[in-house]
Amino acid sequence: MPRNEPTEVSDGWGGERSPRRRKAVRYGVPVAVAGAAAVTIGLVPAFAGSSPDLPKISAQDLIAKVAKSDVQQLSGTVRVTTDLGLPSLPGGAGGFDGAPGGGAKGGDGASASPENKLMELASGSHTLRVAADGPEKQRVSIVDKAAEYSLVHNGNEVWAYDSGSNTALHSTAPGSRGGKEHRAPGGLPKDLKTATPQDLAKEALKAAGDTTSVTVDGTAKVAGRDAYQLLIKPKQAGSTVGSIRVAVDADNGVPLKFTLTPKSGGAAAVDVGFTNVDFAKPAASTFAFTPPKGAKVVDGDKERATAEREHGKAAPFEKLAEAKAKAKGKGEDKGGPNIIGKGWTSIATIKGDGSGLPSGKDMDKAKSKGAGGDVGAFLDSIGDKVNGSFGSGRVVSTRLVNALVTDNGTVYVGAVDKQTLINAANAAK
Repeated sequence: MPRNEPTEVSDGWGGERSPRRRKAVRYGVPVAVAGAAAVTIGLVPAFAGSSPDLPKISAQDLIAKVAKSDVQQLSGTVRVTTDLGLPSLPGGAGGFDGAPGGGAKGGDGASASPENKLMELASGSHTLRVAADGPEKQRVSIVDKAAEYSLVHNGNEVWAYDSGSNTALHSTAPGSRGGKEHRAPGGLPKDLKTATPQDLAKEALKAAGDTTSVTVDGTAKVAGRDAYQLLIKPKQAGSTVGSIRVAVDADNGVPLKFTLTPKSGGAAAVDVGFTNVDFAKPAASTFAFTPPKGAKVVDGDKERATAEREHGKAAPFEKLAEAKAKAKGKGEDKGGPNIIGKGWTSIATIKGDGSGLPSGKDMDKAKSKGAGGDVGAFLDSIGDKVNGSFGSGRVVSTRLVNALVTDNGTVYVGAVDKQTLINAANAAK
């Protein structure tokens, strides 16, 4: 497996970049498919540097070392490279291109909303600057060539700033609204708020059990630190995950790099790792934020209240939290996914309302009206028509996550192969 040298990026939390327009982050296939792709972010290989000579350690002891690690303070640079093989949209737009203007449709703070940044990490390469000082102080910045996006949590305040639209969204941490404890905002997308190898590795290790093989596979030098390499492999044949490789700091047990390789082979689906890291206490100024001169400042609390009055419309920071809460509900009566299967071949199902992706007579009707060309070409490019005792539908595929959308609108999605999805749909009838 080829080794990739990490790109060194200087740290520092200087002034935000000058505002410049850029494309919004949107994806045009069914929400269930896009959402599943976002959830899988953070899963893959490349360990640079020589292999240090470290004392032998068992996989069980290394897992325990990660579990016991309680590092509260750090700062550094994280490089995220993602190649999920997402399809392009009709008309030449890339999988994550959208309308210009620095934000998606929505409230005044849409361009600065964390939810609108999640999907950006599902394609291409990105540099993140991260810092943490306990549960009340965190900062994550996504640094692009043209703009920078920052999410800052400091005590009872939360700021999200998008330099592309020069928009700042200000909100208060949930605990502070009642005048009591301050805590990290529960509604913030965890994937963005803590987009580091530590959280990704801990999620993967939760799967360690009778469906998983876990071994120690040598050592590595990552971000200038000695590390053990933990190799995680699914035992279940239907999974699209080939392996997950985690570089664990030999001194403090912090995962420094997280790598997932698809079973299909080729380049890593996602490579997430520190290129430099410091476990000293970050300067207090790291978590201070003042909107740049001329920035549009949006009151996130007011937007939340307004959205809550509009027929239950989800407010900023809370759309994904609601989806996660629904996913944990029992059954489908709450409108959330129902999870079938276990381990690496778990599949989320979302009951349809009778209308899925257009096919058959619907496509013929659309074509007769001159509207089916682009739609048909798009569906043919992203999905294979399949049939079974469940009926018919299309399998929309990426290198890691596949989704079966039936003609009645029911969705089956997971990091499993096409036949596993079809089998699940047939068994559900």
